[in-house]
Amino acid sequence: MRSSKLFLPTLKEIPSDAEVKSHKLLLRAGYMRQLGAGIYSYLPLLRRVVTKIEAIIRREMDAIGGQEFLQPALLPKELWTESGRWDVMGQNMFRIRDRKGAELCLGMTHEEIFTAIARAELRSYRQLPQFWYQIQTKFRDEPRPKSGLLRVRQFTMKDSYSFDSTWEGLDKSFEAHRAAYERIYSKCGLKFVEVEASSGSMGGSSSVEFMVRTDAGEDLIASCDKCGYAANTEKATSRIDPIEDAPGPDKPEKFATPGVRSIEDLTREPFGVAAERQIKTLVYVADSRPVLALLRGDHELNEVKLADAVGASEVRPARAEEIVEWMGAPAGSLGAVGMNDVPAFKGRIFADLSLKGRSNMVTGANEHEFHLRGVTPGRDFQPQWADLRTVKCGEGCPRCEHGHLDTYKALEVGHIFKLGTKYSEAMGANILDETGKEKPVIMGCYGIGVERVAVGACELYCDDDGINWPLAIAPYHVNVLALQARDAEVMAASEKLTAALEAEGIEVLFDDRDERAGSKFKDADLIGIPLRIAVGKKGLAEGKVEFKRRGSKDFELLTIEEAVARVKALVAEAVR
Repeated sequence: MRSSKLFLPTLKEIPSDAEVKSHKLLLRAGYMRQLGAGIYSYLPLLRRVVTKIEAIIRREMDAIGGQEFLQPALLPKELWTESGRWDVMGQNMFRIRDRKGAELCLGMTHEEIFTAIARAELRSYRQLPQFWYQIQTKFRDEPRPKSGLLRVRQFTMKDSYSFDSTWEGLDKSFEAHRAAYERIYSKCGLKFVEVEASSGSMGGSSSVEFMVRTDAGEDLIASCDKCGYAANTEKATSRIDPIEDAPGPDKPEKFATPGVRSIEDLTREPFGVAAERQIKTLVYVADSRPVLALLRGDHELNEVKLADAVGASEVRPARAEEIVEWMGAPAGSLGAVGMNDVPAFKGRIFADLSLKGRSNMVTGANEHEFHLRGVTPGRDFQPQWADLRTVKCGEGCPRCEHGHLDTYKALEVGHIFKLGTKYSEAMGANILDETGKEKPVIMGCYGIGVERVAVGACELYCDDDGINWPLAIAPYHVNVLALQARDAEVMAASEKLTAALEAEGIEVLFDDRDERAGSKFKDADLIGIPLRIAVGKKGLAEGKVEFKRRGSKDFELLTIEEAVARVKALVAEAVR
């Protein structure tokens, strides 16, 4: 492709609304343009990157026995009602009605649709396992689109589904996909980490996320450098030092706390109650029902953990007026003592495990500006115990004795789930086992955010001058620059070099524009083609061209033949 013919509308200025590096660079370098909030047009260079990522995904999915489908993006309500997720998805789902009044949605994911095909077509364990996948456009009514392609309303996903007759079979299918994902991300040039994760609304017994460490990420990861433990903070646990409580009264004692509105207020004189001796009481609404979440005063609630503990699809903090209605007091004076007898909270009081075994603590009395001292969980109220808190940097590793946790931001590029029988039971997708008995098929689900792979690479490999794509997913392998486009000898040599490279299957962007050499170098750095060969009068006088890798300060003077051989070897290594 000649640069003079390529549609590449680069920008000199950074767009004011662009926040993360990838957003700024993909706009500046002419890879995409915004059409609306969370909606982007992919211009030719980005389309080439995405196509290459998809090709790598296809090769690795096919290698483990995957069979490619293409499901509709427009989906009927009925299947989502069968699985119970029509209401669970809430406002995140785009919903429409056709001219006859039938309700439909734009697919966020396709578990129900693949399950429906399995229900209709799979009859016996002899047909299993099956690995089905697609690369499809998905839609999400994102409430706060931002950060370029990281939080959008339309995106591309590879979603695949395994169908097995046994739980051991699911384990094998899960591991096959895990290994395939490792190869996919490695071949795309990503540095990634696998972490334990919450299954969320997808359900199932366990899940693993594939994360790229970057400040542009919206997930927080906790990891141990001693043993390799890593988990999303939505799932992560940690070791904390036990606290020995002083003996207290036989029952809670009420005392006045004028002006106290927070945990911190109660730590000050004249009260002087350390935060770790307080019980923080939070009121939430989980799937339209109130729930209490109790933590140590110096700990923070993780809302995903609360949702998982309750088994809710959505949780939100209760509003001020709801708190007063249900608890009889405003926030700042709340506690769980006596709440087991309140119908709204029956079976809906959840306490973090760090409170287990504690005694003689302080919590709100459910009376404005009054608290209770001498409170013992399990004696004065009966909670359901669960891991609710967000781990902190520096806390002990839960897996090894001497390790401590580091926390950092990361970008999710893939997520794999053991769904089990969540969907097959709900939708009646049954097969006959070896004994002739009917049983639900056992499923796994495996997703890759295609654009997120591109964004992850862009975030990892860039500098102040532009992008530096991994060779396997770069829009072109090499950028040939004719430094003096009006010089016949330079153009002839550039044409010869380009033809020789293309004859070897190398993808070439040939900059034949009549521009200054400095402008060509600047644009080459911005768009991020990983290999560059500059052809100029000075080098040709010695029969040489200038070969350089993007991001390197050094270059080599090579003959045209040597340059072709060097590029050919590097491309062969990258795309094997």
